Amino acid sequence: RTGRTGGRTRNWLWGAPQELVGVVGLEIHAQIHSNTKLFSGSQVGFQAPPNSLVSFFDASLPGTLPVLNRRCVEAAVMTGLALNCTINRKSLFDRKHYFYADLPAGYQITQQRLPIAVDGTLTYSHLGGRKRNEVVTKSVRIKQIQLEQDSGKSLHDDYRNQTLIDLNRAGVGLMELVMEPDMSCGEEAAAAVREMQLILQALGTCQGNMAEGQLRVDANVSVHRPGDPWGIRTEVKNINSARNLARAIDYEIQRQMFVLESGGTVQNETRSFDGKTGHTIPMRDKEGLQDYRFMPEPNLPPLMVQVVVLEEVRERLPELPSVRRQRLVETYGILPEHSFTLVNEDGLMDYFEAVVRETKAGPRKVIGWVMNELQGLLHQQNLSVSQR
Repeated sequence: RTGRTGGRTRNWLWGAPQELVGVVGLEIHAQIHSNTKLFSGSQVGFQAPPNSLVSFFDASLPGTLPVLNRRCVEAAVMTGLALNCTINRKSLFDRKHYFYADLPAGYQITQQRLPIAVDGTLTYSHLGGRKRNEVVTKSVRIKQIQLEQDSGKSLHDDYRNQTLIDLNRAGVGLMELVMEPDMSCGEEAAAAVREMQLILQALGTCQGNMAEGQLRVDANVSVHRPGDPWGIRTEVKNINSARNLARAIDYEIQRQMFVLESGGTVQNETRSFDGKTGHTIPMRDKEGLQDYRFMPEPNLPPLMVQVVVLEEVRERLPELPSVRRQRLVETYGILPEHSFTLVNEDGLMDYFEAVVRETKAGPRKVIGWVMNELQGLLHQQNLSVSQR
């Protein structure tokens, strides 16, 4: 277990010194909500039969060329504007070379040198304080947002001792959102991811269903003493829920503290998270840094974003979660922590406003009923308002 005191990680599990603190950065891969893939006309579908949504380009047949999907570009621009990023009027595509069975081309088209958006900020909140009922607001810097292709899926059949490849996901458009290491524990990281999820869903640029892989998170975790250089980091890959993200980060911080306190050295490695045990497990050693042999993508010209397009996208920006929370407080006179819960719970804000509108009851009376009776009933039955 971990706790937070004065911005420092407190360790009750292994007795590591309190002056060690965690440093956490995130990489979020958000699948762009689009009918077709990033560079081909193939449809996008989660439940389609294996290899039924694969074009010649997706399968990397010789002679096929990429054609950029305008919808994916607009989604990245809209996301960048919502996160207060600078939109680069000119961005470039690159090839990132690595060899997996579910990457038939042997490279991924991404934006390494000059991404579409840089230098943003995500402001997020979580419930803190002694009674866990105070809204604590923090921010994290967004280093960049880049467009890139998703890979296919490797499906392991243990019974037949085979690995099968499904290329339906190959070429689906992704936004990779890189967050600076401005967080210090799992709770902060989970809150930042949840806020990002709400923003993307409000924009309509990503459906944000982590269970279906539409939002995947990698966490870079290290520990150090304040004032000292950052420690050696480990990367925890492909975490599929905000709850598991918090668990994985807190465990990894504790593990690294214990290693250092025991006189050991933290290894630069990639780890996965086992949700059953709550532990992180080594995957592959990163000490020999992989050479991705980045090179300019020869089949795509520079991506130019016109000022007119930029302003059109800006005008289409919807009400964002932070604005919704403020509006609820100002319109209905409810507490900030209540507005936080209304916006963060799927469908709860719409339900609250509908009850106020239809019953003509006082907002404070309605919010008391929603927070106590309704929420309690939903938790008992393991339901959400959207499932009512």
